[in-house]
Amino acid sequence: MTRRAASHGHDSRHLLAQEAARIMAEEGVRDFRFAKHKAAVRLGFDARRLHIPTNVEVESALAERHRLFHADSQPARLQCLRETAREAMRMLNGFDARLVGPVLSGTADRHAIIYLHVFSDPPEQVAIFLMGKQIPYEISARKLKSGDGVQREYPVYRFVAGDTSVELTVFGVDGIREAPCSPVDGKPMRRASLREVDALLAAE
Repeated sequence: MTRRAASHGHDSRHLLAQEAARIMAEEGVRDFRFAKHKAAVRLGFDARRLHIPTNVEVESALAERHRLFHADSQPARLQCLRETAREAMRMLNGFDARLVGPVLSGTADRHAIIYLHVFSDPPEQVAIFLMGKQIPYEISARKLKSGDGVQREYPVYRFVAGDTSVELTVFGVDGIREAPCSPVDGKPMRRASLREVDALLAAE
C-alpha cells in the first residue's frame, strides 16, 4: 500500500468513526455495528473495502463529540444520570447492584439508559422485589459473552425512574466474580459498586 493510499484509508476510517458517533449521539442508536454500517451507507463508502473503525474508536469519537458540541450540557446530564443510578442502586442494594455502560464510562447522552448488573439466585427474586415495590417493569433477555468465549443469555428487567430507563441484567450470585466481555473492547466489562458511584459523584 502506498503512503497516499494509507493516508486515504486512515481518513476514511476516521470519518466513519465520527459519523457512527454522530448517529449514536443524535439518533439514540446503541449498537456499534449497526451505527458503523449506517455511517458507511450515508458516507457512500463500500464497507468491504475499508478498514472499519473499532468500537473503541467510535466510543472515543463519541466522547470527543460530547466535549466539542455538548460541553455546556452533557456533564450536568451525566451527573443527573449517575445520581439516578445511585438511587436505583441503593434501592437494589440487596442484589449487589453494579453500574456498567455509558453512564459509568462518561459517554452517556440524552438517549442514555442506565445499565445495572444485579445478582440473584433465582433471578425471579428481582421480579418479586420490583412487584413488592409496585414498580412496573418489562422483561426481556440479553446475550453476553463470558471470558471463556461462551455466549449466555440473561434475563433483563426494565423500568423507568423519573424520565430515565433503567435496565437490570440479572446474573447468578457467583456472577459477581467475573464480568462479561464489554461490547466496546472485548475486555471484562467495568463494573462500579455503590461506593464507587458515590466517589464519582463526589469528584464531580
